[in-house]
Amino acid sequence: MASANPYKLFDVTLQRKTRLSPHMMRLTLAGPPVTEMATWAPDQRVKLFFPAADGSHSKLAQDEGWYARFKSMLVDRRPAMRTYTIRHLRAEQGEVDIDFVLHGETGPASRWALRAQPGDSMQILAPDKRFSAQETGGFEWKPPQALKQLLLVADSTALPAAMGILDELAVLAEPPQTQAFFEVDSAQDMLAVPDWPGLSVQWLIRDEANAEVAGALMVDAVRQATLPVHKSSEGQAVELADVDIDKDILWEVADTAPAGFYGWIAGESAAVMSLRKYLIKECDIPREALNLMGYWRYNKSGS
Repeated sequence: MASANPYKLFDVTLQRKTRLSPHMMRLTLAGPPVTEMATWAPDQRVKLFFPAADGSHSKLAQDEGWYARFKSMLVDRRPAMRTYTIRHLRAEQGEVDIDFVLHGETGPASRWALRAQPGDSMQILAPDKRFSAQETGGFEWKPPQALKQLLLVADSTALPAAMGILDELAVLAEPPQTQAFFEVDSAQDMLAVPDWPGLSVQWLIRDEANAEVAGALMVDAVRQATLPVHKSSEGQAVELADVDIDKDILWEVADTAPAGFYGWIAGESAAVMSLRKYLIKECDIPREALNLMGYWRYNKSGS
């Protein structure tokens, strides 16, 4: 009898590592189970399990009770679980690419990406292809069919998803007018992007601007951008719920976005919060047209 859970644990091994830039590494993970994996959008989220504090590797059993056992494990023996984006899935080859932001030995994910060697094992919690996108979820890229204008904003942590979005749009017969703002650490971290007449990509280089506050460059860039004239009928009357980004995740998704404009914005939570207020309160952009996602919080432990 098939599992009722649309996500399953996949046992994989590291096939190869590809350095994309000084601060970005692509890890290709492979194994026979990957033939049963699915991805439904360029921002498809999955969970990766890294060695526990005591160095032991993840060996969670594939059954309905795995999460309860995971939570009950002693902290130093519990695998470190982090959220990542599928960059490419080649299910027929049993391979999946995950792009990692590298920041030294400061966290279990970056540390593993730097140290891991081909043949090293890990586990991924990812969509089971026997289920539909609606059943699985785990992604927010759901643009309206009549998408004409896109605002795409990301820092390094959200860059894999943003690049996947550009790849998806590039193959359309008529890609939308797209303004993309990508904040990265150095000019060497700029990645190759697709090209079409309506695409404008602005790379925001932190070390060139001596930017000390994460996300500040992308906030300033969006504030200087020419945004669509499509306005919310509610204007300044729109009420925004308070979000304590030091305790809670800022995660607000588009809902029945109107035809025309769509926004996908992800990165450091304080920066996304600032853009949330600017776009909705000052620019009168409809709340339902925006995905606003705090991928991480500055000075809070993570990857």
